Amino acid sequence: MLTTVMYDISEELAGRIAPLREQVPRILELGLRELTASTETGFKGTAEVLEFLAGLPDPAEIIALRPSPALQERISALLEKNRITGLTSEEEQEWEHYQYLEHLVRIAKAKAYAKLHKS
Repeated sequence: MLTTVMYDISEELAGRIAPLREQVPRILELGLRELTASTETGFKGTAEVLEFLAGLPDPAEIIALRPSPALQERISALLEKNRITGLTSEEEQEWEHYQYLEHLVRIAKAKAYAKLHKS
């Protein structure tokens, strides 16, 4: 089902959107996802992990890395929902995001263990 929505926007923005007319629904969807992602605890937890790794911690700090309580809570909620009712496509995408993040952390931890055992 489609709904027509009308908003007042600046002429400048209207000019930028005009060539993308067919893509406006997708642009709005992605924009809303980006806007809400910054307030979701799961994405905040992800940012925390990436910022931690970007700070080039020493191997012992990497090995000690654990998900924040908020991130762990979101992951647990997704696992539970998947077990009971299944995930929406957005939640599936979020879950894949967390799996990739876990993969990156495992690589970092493996390299940290290797560094510690070389020393």
